[in-house]
Amino acid sequence: MKVVVIGGTGLIGSKLVAGLREQGHEAVPAAPSTGVDTLTGEGLAEALEGASVVVDVSNSPSFEDEAVLEFFRTSTANLLKAEAEAGVGHHVALSVVGTERLQESGYFRAKQAQEELIKASGLPWSIVHATQFFEFVKGIAAAATDGDTVRLAAAGIRPVHADDVAAAVGRTAVGAPVNGVVEVAGPEVFGLDELVRTALAAAGDPRTVVTDPHARYFGAGLREDTLLPGPGAHLAGHRFADWLAGQR
Repeated sequence: MKVVVIGGTGLIGSKLVAGLREQGHEAVPAAPSTGVDTLTGEGLAEALEGASVVVDVSNSPSFEDEAVLEFFRTSTANLLKAEAEAGVGHHVALSVVGTERLQESGYFRAKQAQEELIKASGLPWSIVHATQFFEFVKGIAAAATDGDTVRLAAAGIRPVHADDVAAAVGRTAVGAPVNGVVEVAGPEVFGLDELVRTALAAAGDPRTVVTDPHARYFGAGLREDTLLPGPGAHLAGHRFADWLAGQR
């Protein structure tokens, strides 16, 4: 089948395109660099011609509250309209475990708005909720850094390898629409503070991780289970320690 991957040149998108092609599908990466811009609608109709599935793994270039909300609202609305006109039979989007519990954060409010547009679109849909990627742990540390100190809560998290996220999105894309949410997570539970402390130590990073139950996570407060998936989540196989060892 023809699968158009919005954000198909990024971390998850490029892995997804490669995996779908290995399975014999026609996977088309769509991004501004390939002439497809979901914010303006440029190139969308041409890219979606003959597509069975559209997968949206794109992300906002800015995480500022207003900009990220504008990105997800506009790009998702343009994409869903173009899909309806092209007769696309399945819309798949990648989102984040705990999005609905992180609404103090402007980024997650924008992701929630994206999900609500999809659910109200009338198109067959599936949303994949992933926990944070191993590859994004440095970003979590950067956002929580003040000087030489990283302040993080001890909330539980099951980080997941980007390869496993791409595989889960790929399985969902070639399957029947679930008109619901599929969760994917890593095999191990860490405290968020412990996870980042381990990653920084492995990289020889001198910053000190301080456990602070009041520390914000991209603007949102955390409970113990805020970032954890439900009991029906698919648990992937890659372990964080093995990934860390491969980064050296």
